[in-house]
Amino acid sequence: MRLYNTYTNKIEELKPIKEGVVTIYYCGPTVYNYIHIGNARPIIFFDTLKKYLEHKNYKVIMASNFTDLNEKILAQAKKEGLTEMEVANKYINAYLEDVKRFNADDSYIKPRVTETIPEIIEFVDELVKNGSAYKTETGDVYFRVSSLPTYGALSNRKIDELIQGARVEVRDEKESGYDFALWKSFNEGIVYDSPWGKGRPGWHTECCVMINNIFKGMIDIHGGGADLIFPHHENEIAQAECAYHHRIANHWVHNARVNFGKEKMSKSLGNVVWCKDLTCDPLAYRLLVLSFPYRNIIPYTDELQAQFVDQYERIKSAYNKLFLYLDVNNLFDSKVQTEKSVELMKRFDEANDEDMNTPNGLSVIYDIVKLINQSLRGEVNNELVVSIFNVFDEMLKVYGLNYKKERMDEETRNLYTSWLDAKKVKDFEKADKIREELKNRGFAL
Repeated sequence: MRLYNTYTNKIEELKPIKEGVVTIYYCGPTVYNYIHIGNARPIIFFDTLKKYLEHKNYKVIMASNFTDLNEKILAQAKKEGLTEMEVANKYINAYLEDVKRFNADDSYIKPRVTETIPEIIEFVDELVKNGSAYKTETGDVYFRVSSLPTYGALSNRKIDELIQGARVEVRDEKESGYDFALWKSFNEGIVYDSPWGKGRPGWHTECCVMINNIFKGMIDIHGGGADLIFPHHENEIAQAECAYHHRIANHWVHNARVNFGKEKMSKSLGNVVWCKDLTCDPLAYRLLVLSFPYRNIIPYTDELQAQFVDQYERIKSAYNKLFLYLDVNNLFDSKVQTEKSVELMKRFDEANDEDMNTPNGLSVIYDIVKLINQSLRGEVNNELVVSIFNVFDEMLKVYGLNYKKERMDEETRNLYTSWLDAKKVKDFEKADKIREELKNRGFAL
């Protein structure tokens, strides 16, 4: 499998550090509010990547953090009349509901900042001791960007140009405008004792420590939204280089953002669609996301979403028809393969093997939808449709577009037979009543 590596600006072969195992970490949310559909894109992308790797028989160990200690959380706590932890827990629970909403696997590892404080303090202290960081008179600790000549490698920025042309906020105690906080002196809300006084960690530090805690060294893939490339992920690499002598991950993978039309979707601009408020099937939104290359911006509109609601209905309709045919005729057999099913799965795998090209993968799924509709007309080749169902079912699981479908019980099977008999004798009134009853039981005809 080949993936685009932001660090090298090339599509490169994914070569796991440990044979048969892929380790993934992507940056999670700061939990002070609900998430919007743009925030859901990394959830959908990295979940799909994980499921595809598992489809390829890799064991995947994936982690994604919760930033549950942050000034935004403190401000929201004051606004809602809650404690910081109450706010954090509220929005962590809401986030995990959204993870499930989009049919993403929620069994990944979920480290939290508040559970990692001793290790973060130890990490910062090591950087101070080796000269990569310095303490100020106010009790803040900053990373010394000038201590790492390779700073800027991820985002293709040169350290000399950054330092000379710095236009970031410059505080008197900082040696350079691009030095960033590892520990911040703080006396409000949740604070922790440290060698530099009471405070809390800087945002750029937490993931370095969490990744090392979980994986004990380098990982295969680190990523998140493209907006994190600079400065967040650049700063993570800088700290890891100075503390651990590696760049955290072999592959750096970033997804593009979701716009609202032509504008950036942002909580601060107020042009967001909250995941919890989506009026369509959430899997129709997942389908929309997978219909764009993951490194391309999605220009979301209601009209665009409506197109993918229709497309997902087409997929479900074909799946339901074939499921029903196999169920009624008791033909389910996961071992059946045909030349056609093997060819379809080969095309699907080839699409995903080349930088997770989900639009091309979906084109295979749409071809299957057409094939199902054609194959169920007239005389049916049972071996062919069983084999097609097997690959169709697997592809939908990989893309997270699957849904639970129960087989008929004996009573429902008899109802279905009665529906066929009523249609045969053209008793359409009876057929319509039975059809409605079957629909109520979850079997739309």
